Amino acid sequence: MEQFFTKEYSGAPFDLFGPAHLVILGVIVLIGFSFIFARTLWGEETKRAFRYGLAIWLALWELSWHIWSLYYGTWTVQTNLPLHLCSIFVWLSIIMLIKQNSTIYELAYFLGIGGAMQALITPDAGIYGLPHFRAVQTLAAHGGIVLAALYMTSVEGFRPTWQSFKRVFFWTNIYMVAIFFLNLAIGSNYLFIGHKPEFPTLIDLLAPWPWYIFELEILALIVCFILYIPFMVKDWATGRESVAA
Repeated sequence: MEQFFTKEYSGAPFDLFGPAHLVILGVIVLIGFSFIFARTLWGEETKRAFRYGLAIWLALWELSWHIWSLYYGTWTVQTNLPLHLCSIFVWLSIIMLIKQNSTIYELAYFLGIGGAMQALITPDAGIYGLPHFRAVQTLAAHGGIVLAALYMTSVEGFRPTWQSFKRVFFWTNIYMVAIFFLNLAIGSNYLFIGHKPEFPTLIDLLAPWPWYIFELEILALIVCFILYIPFMVKDWATGRESVAA
């Protein structure tokens, strides 16, 4: 059992799109689709229990990663502060689920889903293959982020607007500029804007630094727009005009 938690892992590395990876992705997709039925089948008590349960799930997996890193002496301010988008959205999603916060929701819908989906497709598991703790923790936490935003949309009836689409893009760029200067100050690579990640990601398909940052801006806009399309189509079909949240 120790081999599944140890830092000195000697098993096979993470098998990208291997059977275990695909099964976990499939389970996340199935849970997401189940929310369509949960909206009408679940009462308020069940909905509240699920929100709190998912919040606890996110907190436990994120805290366990910090504990594991501290135990093995790998925790540093350059890598473990909650400044990557997905690390932020673990905690923001917890607040959103408990408080049913609409301001956080519009961020979580666009950035939480968009960012965590990329991390689910190409997990930052390094040498650790399934079922090692680091691989499971990475998939569990990022899956929870995606499911939290999908749940609030499908079950609780939250939705983004055109104004929230613009707000998210504006504040994300403000945050990115701040992180750029923080990276320079402490020698970190939060948001991966200092250089490409050391592990395989979709960013590897983009141009060298710093040009890939501008390509990421365009891709982020495209992903956010795609996520907004269902609501735009619905508004057109019903003759409703999206307004600011």
